[in-house]
Amino acid sequence: MKFKQIAPLAALFALASLPAMAEVQATAAGTFRTADRNEAGTADLTEGPNGVLLRIEVEGLEPGWHGIHFHAVGDCSDEGFKKSGAHTHHEAEKPPHGLLNPEGPDDGDLPNIHADENGVAKAELYSPFVTLTGAEGRANLLDEDGAAIVIHEGQDDHMSQPIGGAGDRVACAVIEKAE
Repeated sequence: MKFKQIAPLAALFALASLPAMAEVQATAAGTFRTADRNEAGTADLTEGPNGVLLRIEVEGLEPGWHGIHFHAVGDCSDEGFKKSGAHTHHEAEKPPHGLLNPEGPDDGDLPNIHADENGVAKAELYSPFVTLTGAEGRANLLDEDGAAIVIHEGQDDHMSQPIGGAGDRVACAVIEKAE
């Protein structure tokens, strides 16, 4: 009987003495804008021990699947969001695009998101290819020229070059360090 009473306390003390499993190292955020410059939603990014967790909520999309990628420059100011550049990379030699590509993926690749019948997409995505803190071997989203999150008009097939056949850029968010 005494063992049953002590065991939960012992387990609690053992857990309390463990180091923090995944301390948050950095956070960032962005506001999505559509081609007509209207605010369309938010992006929240959190650095984990081996990558970045991205939470998005976006409205005003066509219902269905959409490609989404990290782009190399934090600039969504022009028509078509072309100033955001290509996908982000941490090395000069860029692998081919595509999460399913045997020679890929590139650092900007993410799984597709789905907009419901009202054009709203809510998703939680994780990328082991990027960092907010400059972790070695990953693309730094908060480097000198920043980075952006770009949503495309169609779905990414995760194989075709250069963007998986995802089509035009329809929404963009500049990633900025959270205070």
